[in-house]
Amino acid sequence: MKKLLSLVLALIMVLSVASFASADELTNLNTYETQARELETWNIHYSQAAADLNVLCNLIDGLLTNDNHGNLKLNAAKAYETPDGGKTWVFTLNEGMTWFNKDGEVQADVLASDWATGLEWVLNYAKNDSYNASMPMEMIAGAEEYYNYTKELTESEGAEAVKELTAEAGSKFAETVGIAVDDEAGTITYTLIDALPYFPSVATYNCLYPLSASLIEELGVDGYRDVTWEDMWYSGAYTVTYFENQNQKVLTKSPNYWNDANCKRFDTVTIKMVESVAVAYQLFQAGELDHVSLDQATLQDIYNNESHPYHNNLVEARPTKYSYQMHLVYNKNLEDGTTPDDNWNKAVANENFRKSLYYGLDLTDYFARTNSINPLSCQNFCYTGNGVAFTSDGKDYTSLVRAELGLDYDYEKYARVDPEKAAEYKAKAIEELTAAGVTFPVTADYYISGASTVAAETAKVLENIFSTCLGDDYVVLKTNTYISSLANEVRVPRKASFFINGWGADFADPINFLGQETYNDTAAYYSNAYSNINDATDENLIAAYKEFTDLVVAAKAITNDIDARYAAFAKAEACFINHVLTIPCSYEVAWELTKINNYSKVYSMYGMQSYRYVDWETSTEPYTTEQAAAQAAAYAAE
Repeated sequence: MKKLLSLVLALIMVLSVASFASADELTNLNTYETQARELETWNIHYSQAAADLNVLCNLIDGLLTNDNHGNLKLNAAKAYETPDGGKTWVFTLNEGMTWFNKDGEVQADVLASDWATGLEWVLNYAKNDSYNASMPMEMIAGAEEYYNYTKELTESEGAEAVKELTAEAGSKFAETVGIAVDDEAGTITYTLIDALPYFPSVATYNCLYPLSASLIEELGVDGYRDVTWEDMWYSGAYTVTYFENQNQKVLTKSPNYWNDANCKRFDTVTIKMVESVAVAYQLFQAGELDHVSLDQATLQDIYNNESHPYHNNLVEARPTKYSYQMHLVYNKNLEDGTTPDDNWNKAVANENFRKSLYYGLDLTDYFARTNSINPLSCQNFCYTGNGVAFTSDGKDYTSLVRAELGLDYDYEKYARVDPEKAAEYKAKAIEELTAAGVTFPVTADYYISGASTVAAETAKVLENIFSTCLGDDYVVLKTNTYISSLANEVRVPRKASFFINGWGADFADPINFLGQETYNDTAAYYSNAYSNINDATDENLIAAYKEFTDLVVAAKAITNDIDARYAAFAKAEACFINHVLTIPCSYEVAWELTKINNYSKVYSMYGMQSYRYVDWETSTEPYTTEQAAAQAAAYAAE
């Protein structure tokens, strides 16, 4: 490992951009997804699944997108501004945009009013249930009022009547919701409930995507709800020209794309559905795929064999957008799903117990299950994901949190782990919890799918980490299995002591993450669905959560100074972590073989734009480790 990493670091210093440029680039891209990630709907307004949106973001253009550094970039909008410091946002559309069918035949002009039609669809309970409604309801004036109106009307008068509602001038929607459109001027104006400096980042997400009223007129409301690739309208860089469920889909360069002159595209993108990454590797070897992520067995086989044909082509991928945490459960039941697990609940409510886990659990071997060559590149110190938000001078928000915590990246050691502190907190916890009637060892119940051998192997690694780092006399990790549904079999009956989950942002602000954990808040996803903190009874634990929640509420109220807002959020997040109300865990940083320069792709740690197949730099041959190092160096210097 040291040999490869040293080589990479040296090459970063000496290789030029010209050393990785390729005279021959791919004209047709062959990529893949595993069959568990097959697209489930072609309706971009209805979907909340990455497996869908990774495809759909190529077919319809939103107002804004991101560049390869994650910065906001104009897309359907040619300009945007706020005349009043963030409460009103005006987007002006490009001229010449059209809707077209899968064959590229023009169906209608793209109009400013299409954004009102799209928002009405999202907020209309009878049309779209509640999918993608939460962000507009929280941000746009009148959006929650209109949503509640349609929901109550659906329940009292029936869905069919509510489906007839539109966004036309004079409608209930137009009178209620803070969006004004001017088709002649090509402007869309959003009025928000408060000044929200991050609102433009929401314009990259599908809750603010356009929808042609003419398409609804053609298909009907139910027809659009169940729209297919064959009858949908497109406005983006690609159309779909072939789809076979669980086999493959072919995206073809749109012949009437408005941005053709300024957008580099593939002639076709073929997305093949495979059973596993092992099958994908076989297809890569056969020349049928242009990149492949490597499972650990394959990675080790290539890495440890210097004569392997791909030994010099190993490339460390960029992190995915998901920030993984160890989510502790504060109101847990025993295996019967009804009897409170008093022993665990008392233990996890004790801050010294939680701190012994925080400082004691060295998860390096767990990281190696994802990245055995460079496991510490997976370490995560914060709750909010890296690259989600930046200060006015370009600092990543998470650097503010790390400064509050006194932690920084160190790839030679696991920066958070401190055995001496762990032993100190363990001793205090044993003393306090014994007096409270807790018996040792405390059992921590962890659940995995009974059908997954990979999960079973990873659980064994975790069991060993708990045993080695904390001692079998203190905490024992017990691995249990569920049959088909983690939610129904484990989470709802509250059987687990903790979950390891990843959370990704939908827009560029820390409230995306911290708002999921606040106390006594019905909109806080993890507080209600995982930690069960609102049902906890320990006064000290509740006080810690209230302290954190008050800091979040105060930070959220700062809307006129982005730096002050992020400084306040950083203090709130540091409070959350210092009390160890959750344990930051990891990022997914895998290794791959690829003909794609990862640093040329759209890269955003929020939203849905990262799978846009535009402006990619590629090679007809797999990049080498050295070339990838030069790509990283050139990117860092931009």
